[in-house]
Amino acid sequence: MEDRVDVDDTGGGGEVGRARVRKEDQRLITGRTRWTDNIVLPGMLHIVTVRSPFAHARITAIDTTEAKASPGVMDVITGADVKDEQGALPCAWPITADQKSQPHPAIAVDRVAFAGEVVAVVVARTVAQARDAAELVDVDYDELPAVLDLRTAAAGGDLAHPDLGTNVSATWVFDSKEAGTGDDVDAAIETARAEGIVLEREYRQQRLIPSFMEPRSVVVDPTGEQMTMWSSTQVPHILRLMLALTLDVSESKVRVIAPDVGGGFGGKLQVTPEEIITFLAARRTGRPVKWTETRSESLLSAHHGRDQWQKLTLAATKDGTVTGLKVDLLADMGAYLGLVTPGVPILGAFMYNAIYKFPAYRFTCENIFTNKTWTDAYRGAGRPEATFAIERLMTELAVELGVDPLEIREKNWIKHEEFPFASVCGLEYDSGNYEAATARAKELFDYDGLRAEQKRRRESGDTVQLGLGISTFTEMCGLAPSRVLGSLSYGAGGWENASVRMLPTGKVEVVTGSSAHGQGHETAWSQIVADELGIPFEDIEILHGDTQVSARGMDTYGSRSLVVGGQAVIMASRKVVEKAKPIAAHLLEAAVEDLEFSAGSFTVRGTGKGISLGEVSLATFAGHNLPDGIEPNLDSDATFDPSNFSFPHGTHLCAVEVDTETGQVRMRDYVAVDDIGNVVNPLIVEGQVHGGLLQGIAQALWEEAVHDESGTLVTGSFVDYTLPTAADTISFTTDRTVSPATSNDLGAKGVGEAGCIASTPAVVNAVIDAVRHFGVDDIVMPCTPERVWSAIQSARAGGTSETTPEAQPHFVEGEPNQDPGTGAEGGTR
Repeated sequence: MEDRVDVDDTGGGGEVGRARVRKEDQRLITGRTRWTDNIVLPGMLHIVTVRSPFAHARITAIDTTEAKASPGVMDVITGADVKDEQGALPCAWPITADQKSQPHPAIAVDRVAFAGEVVAVVVARTVAQARDAAELVDVDYDELPAVLDLRTAAAGGDLAHPDLGTNVSATWVFDSKEAGTGDDVDAAIETARAEGIVLEREYRQQRLIPSFMEPRSVVVDPTGEQMTMWSSTQVPHILRLMLALTLDVSESKVRVIAPDVGGGFGGKLQVTPEEIITFLAARRTGRPVKWTETRSESLLSAHHGRDQWQKLTLAATKDGTVTGLKVDLLADMGAYLGLVTPGVPILGAFMYNAIYKFPAYRFTCENIFTNKTWTDAYRGAGRPEATFAIERLMTELAVELGVDPLEIREKNWIKHEEFPFASVCGLEYDSGNYEAATARAKELFDYDGLRAEQKRRRESGDTVQLGLGISTFTEMCGLAPSRVLGSLSYGAGGWENASVRMLPTGKVEVVTGSSAHGQGHETAWSQIVADELGIPFEDIEILHGDTQVSARGMDTYGSRSLVVGGQAVIMASRKVVEKAKPIAAHLLEAAVEDLEFSAGSFTVRGTGKGISLGEVSLATFAGHNLPDGIEPNLDSDATFDPSNFSFPHGTHLCAVEVDTETGQVRMRDYVAVDDIGNVVNPLIVEGQVHGGLLQGIAQALWEEAVHDESGTLVTGSFVDYTLPTAADTISFTTDRTVSPATSNDLGAKGVGEAGCIASTPAVVNAVIDAVRHFGVDDIVMPCTPERVWSAIQSARAGGTSETTPEAQPHFVEGEPNQDPGTGAEGGTR
């Protein structure tokens, strides 16, 4: 990889900023670790689920007789068996007061609403026995009409949930005029129609599947005083609370442990049916029970992401100054509302204006039920969708005016001297420098040289055309503050908690409420504490992911761990120093106000007298010589609730080559210059950026969850759901500019989602740029060879792009079950 990594073996006088290899990797990559599926308990049973093959059907009968008689079977559970105790899975984000929601039982009772919904569970001594018995469960169904097309569902007709009387779960509106943050968007559009420019475009965000490395797994042990659950989850604290509320058990009687977790990307930010089921099975049998999904189960029934139709109207003056933006969004909820499902599009609502100075803005979102797997957070959660739409639209504005896409962006973006800047959505962007990031990206990319090469290729009629794509983005992350989340009806806060424990030997244990699933917390948190306390990096242990060890926390998602959780660690560390000061002063026979603390030691100002924090810790443990009224305890905890989100930004430039005879797209160059504020560990940053880039590129070029006309997921394995490999991508060139955040002492901004948010529009803009001279102005993602080739052929024949929503018959509103994610016509495998 052509990356700038600031490797500083000395740490530059400190740990923060040093490119340390992650301390947790040694055990992770050598297998000296514990994934949930590795856990084996005495007398443990195993469960296998029976799932509906139908997207929508009544359950008319279930015969479990043969299954119960099968060897090794201890129990067979149906929805009717646990109807009165299983409750309904929680939704923590009711975005409107009149939001409609269908109760989601862990095991369906009398009706299934998506293909893959659990209808029965077999509990047996071995997985093999449970799997064999599951084949013997006989379920009779009365198939119902399946609602699969998002736009058709919004228009009415068949209902995903007949009892609700509608497919619309909620309608949410933000209007800048009503909010007092901007002007009237309708007036801006009418003015632009008369004397300026109005662009109207529709974009499709295809359905994606969070394909984490480690499949979901749950183990529940009911044999102690508490019910202990191990789960491959991002949210152990939230899961514990929701288990207690859903199953009507005392929260004090539930312990949740997230051991090593092999990736999540939002896909494990959930309270799942299988967690409820495993809990119930353990409680019924009185034995430890384990469930581990197959990869096909994961693709089928773990929640999906994205799946939106976006209609945008942009108003501008004739010189290209934007004056208004209107967004009308249809968001597919799937069959049920998950933990934060309704709020995912709302997170995007605040980012359609992006880095641009829109005077007027309105966002309207309809959340729609269909008979598909429910959607929820997937890396970026609403912000990638918004960034894609506005970055596609700004390029279209440049084309309309006949100017370079970077020129139109610079004309409209917030200048660095204008920060802090109040956006048209009412957010305050605290810091940024879009000019610096773009200038650096252009330099690394050789933008002008590539434009010249593109011109030569077009003039020569080369069959392989060059396209350049741009994405100048910002995002809101560090999910907080609590008052803002409360104003949006979010069911939790945005704070985070940390504790720092001083051990008698001078070593340190740090307890964090933010649990890692690949982010490198153990390394980064150790670097932060090493600098704060002057304790060697190696002497710091990070504890997380166990609600009995870390009693308070809001967990890990939304690029919040460092900017919220890291700040809590800093605050707790500084409390340790303050608690140690009077004890150190007493031991040094000095006044507290005369002490200075640096590099792990207290010294008396103007003298050579000093004592290390480790020595103070041992003296505190002994308790033999402490000041009167001082408790023998240095341990401290802190809870941090930010005053603002953080706003990373950057400029991503992509070059692709498109074979116009086959439609094949080949990436040639990719430059990403991100501003994520101050950096704790450059190596971790590079890993986050690389992973995010590839996920965003995969949406642009490869990934799509496709259902057939009956609602069956036909991309239910990695044979059909095309995840990229290293062979499918190129080396990235990455760099950084630095505009420190003002909302935390580190000056850090989030990085976990930046690459995923920025890369998709950069790649799609590049693909379209390569073939625009043929008359192609849009290609629905993923830009597979078939879709690219079809778009070229249609344009050459004098039509519009064959893959645009306006041109394809199976996108026409009112025709059921035919969009890119439903039906054979939509599939391009």
